[in-house]
Amino acid sequence: MAATDGRTADRIRLEIESERNELARAVGELRAGLGEAADIGGKLRAHLPAAAAGALGVGFVLAGGIGASARLLLRRGRDGKGKAKPGRFTRVERR
Repeated sequence: MAATDGRTADRIRLEIESERNELARAVGELRAGLGEAADIGGKLRAHLPAAAAGALGVGFVLAGGIGASARLLLRRGRDGKGKAKPGRFTRVERR
């Protein structure tokens, strides 16, 4: 039984088998690529210093950034006149 465009049934079967093998190879490559793309831990380990610096910066901004740091360091005591004593350290006013 010959096909209308001159191809035989055996030739068509070989073409289908070839396409099937090509599709299986492409699916295998896709699975391998998807596994690499989903490996977030590996990517994080490869860029650990940059990730740590970014996390530190985000934490600083979320904690109030420069404004919160300035309020902590430049706050006044309860009487409103002198500098506060944060912990065991005392800020000395120089005149």
